Parts: sequence; C-alpha cells; structure tokens
Amino acid sequence: MRRTYFLVGTALALAAAPASAETLRDALVKAYNTNPTLSGERARVRSQDENVPIAKAQGRPSLSTDGGFTQNVLNGPGATSLNSPERTLNATARFSVPLYNGGAVKNSVRGAETRVEAAQLGLRGTEADLFNAVVGAYMDVIRDEAIVGLNQQNVKVLDVNLQASRDRFQVGDLTRTDVAQSEARLAVARSQLQTAESRLISSRENYVRLVGDVPGSLETPPAVPGTPAGSEQAVEIALDNNPNLLAAQKNRDASDFDIKAARAGRLPRISGVATGNYFNYLGTLGDGLNVPGGLGSQNGTSASAGLSFTLPLYQGGLPAAQVRQAQERRGQAIEQVTETERTVIANTRSAYAVWKSSEEVIASSEVAVNANKLSLEGVRAENSVGNRTILDILNAEQELLNSQVTLVTARRDAYVARFALQVAMGRAEARDLGLDGGPLYDPVTNYKRVRGKWNDWASDPAPQPVATSTRQTRAQGSEVTRPLDPILDAPVDRGTANPAGEPK
Repeated sequence: MRRTYFLVGTALALAAAPASAETLRDALVKAYNTNPTLSGERARVRSQDENVPIAKAQGRPSLSTDGGFTQNVLNGPGATSLNSPERTLNATARFSVPLYNGGAVKNSVRGAETRVEAAQLGLRGTEADLFNAVVGAYMDVIRDEAIVGLNQQNVKVLDVNLQASRDRFQVGDLTRTDVAQSEARLAVARSQLQTAESRLISSRENYVRLVGDVPGSLETPPAVPGTPAGSEQAVEIALDNNPNLLAAQKNRDASDFDIKAARAGRLPRISGVATGNYFNYLGTLGDGLNVPGGLGSQNGTSASAGLSFTLPLYQGGLPAAQVRQAQERRGQAIEQVTETERTVIANTRSAYAVWKSSEEVIASSEVAVNANKLSLEGVRAENSVGNRTILDILNAEQELLNSQVTLVTARRDAYVARFALQVAMGRAEARDLGLDGGPLYDPVTNYKRVRGKWNDWASDPAPQPVATSTRQTRAQGSEVTRPLDPILDAPVDRGTANPAGEPK
C-alpha cells in the first residue's frame, strides 16, 4: 500500500494562503492537469496496458475464412471439363484453439503484466520529477524577483550617491576620482540589474512552460515537513520507495519471463482444429461430355476436426539466438537496476547535503546582511566626518548587496533541495501532496478496462489534446510586484553629509 502522508500539512498551509495570490499548490495542480510531459506519459502507460491483451490473444481461439473464384481461360491438350471444370467457387473456414505452446503465452502474459506495473511506477516517477521541476521554477521566480528588487534598490542608491558626489565635487569636497568611482559603480550596477531582469524573464518563461500559465504574484511557500534523521535514513527510505528504482526492478523481473517465452520456441505446439469447406463448379463439371444425368453434384461441403501437432526439429538456430538475446536483455535490465540504485543514492545524499548546507548558508547570510547594514551605516557616518572615502561607501554597499543576494539564493536552494529529497524518497507524488484540483489520475482504471478485451473491432475515440497551449500567454517581463523581505531591505541612512555633518 502506498503511503500518502508527506505533504498534507503543506497542502493545508498552502490552501490557507490569500486567494488573490498564486500559491505553490495552485502551480502544482495546474501542472498536474495540463503539463504535456505528464499527459504524454499517461498515454504511454495506456499503450503499455495493451501489451497484456496482445499477449493473451496468442493463446485464444482464432477463426478465419478464405475463398476464391477460378475461371479457366485455356485448357491444354487432353484436358476435359471432368478434370478441369471451367469455373470453380470455393470457401474454407478454419477454427483453431491453442492447447499447448510450451508456456510461451503464459510467460508472455506475465512479462506484459509486470511491465505494466513498471510503467505505472514510471508514471509516479514522472509526476514526482514534474513537481520537482515546478517547485524549482516557482522558487526561481521568487529568487529572481528578489534579486531584481535588490538590484533596483542598489541602482537607486548609487544614483543618489553619484548626484551627491557631483554636488560635493562642485564645492570642492571631493575630487574627480571620487565622482568617477561613483559613475563606474553605477554603470556596473545597471548592467547587473539588466542581467538580473533577463534571468527573471527566463525564470518566468520556464514557469509558463511547466505550469501552462503566467506566474503572477507568488506566495512564499511553507516549510516542507517530514525531515529524515540523517542522510542514511533518507537513503533507506529512498531505496524502499523511489518509483524509478521500483520500475527498474519490475523491468528486470519481466525480462526473466522473456527468457522463458523464448525457450518455448523449441517445444512442441498442439492445437485443436476444426475446418469447414464449400465448393461449387457452377455447372461446369463434365460440361460438354453429354453424359446422361450429368456427373453428379456440382457443389458440396465438407468438415473435419482434429488436433494439429507441431514439433520443431531444426529452425536454423533461431530459438537459441532468441534465448541468448533475451538473456542479454535481462543482463542489461539487471545493470539498469544497479545504475538506477546508484542514481537514487547519489541524488538522495546530494539533496540532503545541499539542504543542510543551504540552511547553514541562510543562517550565516542573515547575520551577514544585518552586519553589513550596520557596517554601511557606520561607513556613511565616518565619511561625513572625513574618516572614510566614497570608495569605502561603494564597497560597503556592494558587500550588503552581495550578502542579500546570497541569502535569497540560499533560501531558494534550501527549499528546492528539501523538496528534491522528498522526490528521491518517493514522497512527492500527487497523492502525497494532497492535491485536490479534481480527481487524481489512476492508471489502474484503464488497465482493468482493457486487460480482458476480446473484440477485434473495439477501439477508443481518437486522441484529443489534453495539455494546454501557451501560445496565447503574454511574453513575460521583469517587473517586480513582491515587496522585499524585511531582512533584505536596507533601511540605513541614504543621505550624504558634508564634512561638517550638515546634510546637503
């Protein structure tokens, strides 16, 4: 039974967010319902379901008919209408029931059923990977909005500094070098702002690609619950629950059935067979022989029933090659399990390490931001009495900006790594997240619908697009509507004083 306890708290917290803003849960629901990668994977799983009735069909009865009409246009020397009637009409029906085929059908069916389970697990992995990408895109937009806001703030501050430097240069308080330093730093800040704005646009467009809608004003997501005691505990959980690893194991198991099915190609096959035949010479049998009363019936029927037995004696090495091929494919599947296991372990440990490291960076950056605010305020005060230069102020402002950007980036990295850890542990799928944007997709429903189908003429409606197009969405810009986090704001004295301490 699957566990569904992971992000219930997160879902409830997100549901309580203001209705006017876009929440992480809103983004996840939109992606779940409209993302083409996920809807395409669902279609692939449904196609995999059909391999079960395809395999079962090899062991089911079959009925076929064939017929023909022959018109002789030339009779050779000595030919008579007795042995070569002018016209012949015939029809044959054949009904066959496989009775024994060496286990080929049984093992093919079991292999197909196991691969259906693997495909369903793969769908779970695709869901989790999509949600991981959405969380990353969501946090990228929040991070880049904050960085743009910080750079806009920095440009405004440096512009004020430049104007003050020019004023003080006019009265002889500063040199041309001081003004040039302020101009250079403002130019650099404007280029940094342009770079940050382009990254914000890219992040928003990536959000649109994944979610299918523009981001709008994004709410800060709540903390991700369910912390493992350590990386090794996280790895143990991941090895038991990661859907990609479970899918690889199912594919490995299915490959064993393929070997057994290939070996059946060397074994006898027995079928029950019933045949019916109808013929009609259309009055041309004995035509022209002038036999009184004719030559008897011009048409007739026949039927037969019995067993068909086939014992392969030599097939040119085909069965042995098929067995060896299946064995090597099983070897490949075994290695893929090991490869997937390695990937899961590496991803789990990496996500845990990035998460813990980012938490430490957050703590350090918060201290650095507060300290740099005090440092900038002090440098400005010291500059007012002539103990600091304009360059000292510019450097202090840059250090504050750098620490603010580091804090914003660390917060993003910590949240994304924390969610990635849940993905690796198999706890970040639709049911785990408690999404309630409509009924959740259940791949078992379609499998139950088609696994026992017998009808040759049954089909489903023509496929229609499920994912939404983003052609009509507006191009994203770099405007910022979110206010800066109070800890990122820098409410220090931005006025520039003259050496006498009087504000200019």
